Amino acid sequence: MAWRGCVFRSLAREGLSSPFSRVNRVNHGVQQRRNFRRPAKKTEAKRGGAEEEAPGPPHAEASESWASKRGADAPLAPQALHTPHIPPRKFGRLVKPLVFTVGFTGCSFATAAIWQYESLKSRVQSYFDELRADWLEKLRPQKQGDFRKEINQWWNSLSEGQRTVTGIIAANVVVYCCWRVPALQRTMLRYFTSDPSASKSVCSSMLLSTFSHYSLLHLSANMYVLWSFSSSAVSMLGPEQFMAVYLSAGVISTMASYVAKTTTGRFGPSLGASGAIMTVLAAVCTKMPEAKLAIIFLPMFTFTAGNALKAVVAMDTAGVVLGWRFFDHAAHLGGALFGIWYILFGHELIWKNRDRLVRVWHNLRTGGPGGGANGGGGSV
Repeated sequence: MAWRGCVFRSLAREGLSSPFSRVNRVNHGVQQRRNFRRPAKKTEAKRGGAEEEAPGPPHAEASESWASKRGADAPLAPQALHTPHIPPRKFGRLVKPLVFTVGFTGCSFATAAIWQYESLKSRVQSYFDELRADWLEKLRPQKQGDFRKEINQWWNSLSEGQRTVTGIIAANVVVYCCWRVPALQRTMLRYFTSDPSASKSVCSSMLLSTFSHYSLLHLSANMYVLWSFSSSAVSMLGPEQFMAVYLSAGVISTMASYVAKTTTGRFGPSLGASGAIMTVLAAVCTKMPEAKLAIIFLPMFTFTAGNALKAVVAMDTAGVVLGWRFFDHAAHLGGALFGIWYILFGHELIWKNRDRLVRVWHNLRTGGPGGGANGGGGSV
């Protein structure tokens, strides 16, 4: 399942340009590749002494080679993303990402539990508001061709899962558009690509890079898969739990990539939502292993979801063991394993034990046990 992201190789003359450097562009579009390649040919520019890398073949979802600037231009490029040498293997650099992963995952599920509580609390009021809105709508004269009404009708025609992932897709599209703005590309490189050797943005980029795509093809493929599996995933988990799983999966899959890069010494920036999407796919396939799936370009060939999941896990495991560089197999494998674990064990361990947190929140909202108009602090 090659729904991987790719930033592009070979910057000389066709890639990323910053407002301070003359030409520094990206040639090919492939995201989530795991290591820098040594330049095949180096040429000295007349001014600034920039090095060029010979362009390589495109890849699907790989972290890319970035041309490094020297001399007066050196401070303009983040060192963690532009150093041509391989940083030393220091496992101590994984402590901060690990703490961030655990903390962010806990906060995601805590927020989802409170969100669900608030949604249930306001459901009755929303029901009466909708009844009143429908009654007023019947009294008003109907407007033909009202754009707002058409948008509301389209929105109401979507499934709950499709409405849930609409915001995720919109965020990915906005980040993709930001990659096309030359003045923003230095910021995008620093905060929207993940690399364990990046000292300043090593934690924040773990989340931001999962919303980042440089290739339109990669963005379209990832969002299509997310849209296709959203209805099943949200009906199985609910919108609040789904969002917690998706956001946590993005960070956890990046953490798996960090561990693999540090172990092998193959550092380099990565990006793409494939790790989180692999979690969604693995969760659905684990919950419904007998469901029939098909490849969009080959609809005549069908296979069970369980067999598809086994094939994906086997391919990514082989990629990690054998050191394949076509995809960031560690991120994909980490996302898939998290999805399987959550359906088999995580739902019972995490989500079903949220009552204590919800009770504390309820007490805060109602003024403590026995306080407020509603009395005691029962849970949802």
